[in-house]
Amino acid sequence: MTQHVRDVMTTDPTTVEPHTSVQAVARMMRDDDIGAVLVTEGDRLRGLVSDRDLVIRAMAEGGDPDRTTVVQACSEDLVTVGPDDDLIVAVRMMREHSVRRVPVVDRESHPVGIVSIGDLAIERDPDSALGDISSARPNR
Repeated sequence: MTQHVRDVMTTDPTTVEPHTSVQAVARMMRDDDIGAVLVTEGDRLRGLVSDRDLVIRAMAEGGDPDRTTVVQACSEDLVTVGPDDDLIVAVRMMREHSVRRVPVVDRESHPVGIVSIGDLAIERDPDSALGDISSARPNR
């Protein structure tokens, strides 16, 4: 049976406006135990910022985390998938574009979820190291 992105994606993704500080986003990630946040303007997807983006694009540059905005650290050249796409489409996108997370958008390009390499590992190979790590409780 073909599986679809909607079967494994994280629904109700955390979103922030472009002017949000990277410090506020980092706190959201910590508090919600998530590794990525979608950047939206209104109901349109503008970018994705990961915990790694915060470190590489914001912190390593020496900016003030309270004054640096998330749009300065996010990836804006995104690949997306739809919730009804086959999982193989998400896997192919991740491989071709060397990304670990792909935003899921509906037909009007509104964000409805995120699918991560960890989500795919849990679904397709739960006994693998990545599947095991991805399904483990967070260590705080």
